[in-house]
Amino acid sequence: MAYSSFTDLSVLQKTFGLTVAFQARLFEGNYHATASDFLKTALREYEPLALAIGTEKARSELLIMPILAEVRRQRGEQISLFSGVDFNVDAARGLTGYCDYLLSRDSNPYSIHVPVFAVVEAKNEKINLGLAQCAAELIAARIFNEREETPLPALYGAVTTGSNWRFLKLTGDHLEIDSDEEYLHPIERLLGILLTIAS
Repeated sequence: MAYSSFTDLSVLQKTFGLTVAFQARLFEGNYHATASDFLKTALREYEPLALAIGTEKARSELLIMPILAEVRRQRGEQISLFSGVDFNVDAARGLTGYCDYLLSRDSNPYSIHVPVFAVVEAKNEKINLGLAQCAAELIAARIFNEREETPLPALYGAVTTGSNWRFLKLTGDHLEIDSDEEYLHPIERLLGILLTIAS
């Protein structure tokens, strides 16, 4: 069993004693960060191409990665960004496999160190199909951090098509799923949210 095998939140609720709030509003208010000229140019040039190609890989490479790399750059490279890495935490409970993206509060770009604080799961079109998978990855991140004796009060995840983003927040055994989606435009709001998570 791997993260991608988790397709139903009720399984996570039973297996891990998870409680889920579906009507949370995680990022109310004004979030704003200035995007670099590089990111603005990349999105202007690559968004039409990513949407035309329409695959998960194209969206990941042309939309999601430039945004997450910008978060890393604006945080002074004090965080690490991993893409398509194995994150094998607890094989007996199915918490194995690769994550599309992981963010870690450590500047080492060569191996995952604690604490892992955010995961991003890319999906081609249907965000809801990735919620359980992302939640399983957040549970794994919590266990990973606890084993390394660097627990965090909250962990964040997102399921995204590159254009639309739905955020999740795990606090202990309580998962909140944002009732609203965030969008690629305006990039200043999405970037502000991601930088807040990464602070």
